[in-house]
Amino acid sequence: MAAVSVPTGAVAPWDDSTTQPTILILDQMDVNRRLLRGMLKSEPFRILEARRAHEAMSLVAREKVDLIILDLMMPGMSGPEFCRTLKADRKTQLIPILMLTSVQGVENEVAGIASGADEFLIKPLHPTVVRTRVRAMLRNKAAIDSLEEAESILFALAQAVEHRDKYTAGHCQRLAWYGVSLGMKLGLPRQQLLALHRGGFLHDIGKIAVPDAILHKKGCLTEEEWVVMRSHPIKGEEICRPMKSLAGVLPLIRSHHERWDGGGYPDGLRAREIPLSARVLQIADIYDALTTVRPYKDAFTPESAFGVLEEEVSRGWRDPELVAAFKQLRSKDGGGSQDPMFLDWQQLTVMGQSIASTQPFARS
Repeated sequence: MAAVSVPTGAVAPWDDSTTQPTILILDQMDVNRRLLRGMLKSEPFRILEARRAHEAMSLVAREKVDLIILDLMMPGMSGPEFCRTLKADRKTQLIPILMLTSVQGVENEVAGIASGADEFLIKPLHPTVVRTRVRAMLRNKAAIDSLEEAESILFALAQAVEHRDKYTAGHCQRLAWYGVSLGMKLGLPRQQLLALHRGGFLHDIGKIAVPDAILHKKGCLTEEEWVVMRSHPIKGEEICRPMKSLAGVLPLIRSHHERWDGGGYPDGLRAREIPLSARVLQIADIYDALTTVRPYKDAFTPESAFGVLEEEVSRGWRDPELVAAFKQLRSKDGGGSQDPMFLDWQQLTVMGQSIASTQPFARS
C-alpha cells in the first residue's frame, strides 16, 4: 500500500508558485524509504511512497509527480524496466528519474542511464549529495514545465484565432488527426509526427494579424487585402520562432500554402522544395475545408472532396503521391486509428472518435 507524507516548509527557491514539488520514492524496503524521507525532510517537498512498481504506476496516473527516486533492483519489474515503461509514455516521459543502487559496477550505471534514468547514485548515500542532486533535477523539471505552459498559451491563442469564425470550430483538431494519420502511413519518425500534431493547431496562428474585415470577407479580396492575407504564414513563423521546442513546426507553418508547381506563397517553393510536413498538412487542410460547412458552401462528401484534390493534382498544384496515400488512408479505416503506433497517441484516438461522430458524412 502506498504511503504519503507531506512535510511543511518554505516555498522552494526554484519555484515562484506555492505548490510543493512532489517526489515519489519507489523501494520495496521500508528502511530505505525512511532513510530517503529523512534526508529530504528539511526541504519543502511533498513525498509519496510506493513499495512496488504497479503502486508507483497507479500514483503517477493519479498525481502530478515532479521526480521519481527508485532502486535499480526491485521485485517484479526492475528499475530499468520501470524507467523504460515510463519514458515510453508521452504523458510521463518528462518526469525525471533518480536511480539508486548498492551494486558497484559501471555496467549498472550504463544500464540505468540507457533505460531512461536521468541521474544515478551509488549507495551509501550522502544526504547533502542527495539533496543537491534532487534540487538540480527539480529545477530542470520546473524549466520544462514553464516551457510547456508557454506552449499551452500559444495553443490557446491558436484556438482563439480558430474560434473567430464559427465555421472553423474543430478545424485544428481535425488537422492534427489527419496530419498524424497520414504521417504514420508514410512511416514518418516520431518527431515529425509530433510536428504535424502541433502544426495542426499552430499552422494558422499568424491569422491573428489579419483583420476580421479581411478574414471574414464574403466577396473576393482586393490585391491589397490578399497581400495581408498571404502574410499570415510569415507572421505565424515569427510568433513561434522564439520557442526552440517548436523548431520542427516552423517549416510547416511557413510553407503550408506553397504549391507543387511553385505557384504558392510566401516563397514560391516547388515540388520537394516544399517541406514534407507542409505538404502533408496542406492536403489535410484542403480536405477538411471541403468536407465541412463554410459560409460560402455546403459540406462536400469525401468522394467529391477527393475529386477536387485529384483535379488539383492534374493542374500541378498538389503532391500526387500524398493525395493518393491520403485517399487510400481515408477509404481504408477512417484515419488509421487501428495502427499499433496509436497506442502512444491515445489523445489522438479520442480526437478521431470525436471527429467521426460529428462529421456530416459517414466514412467509407
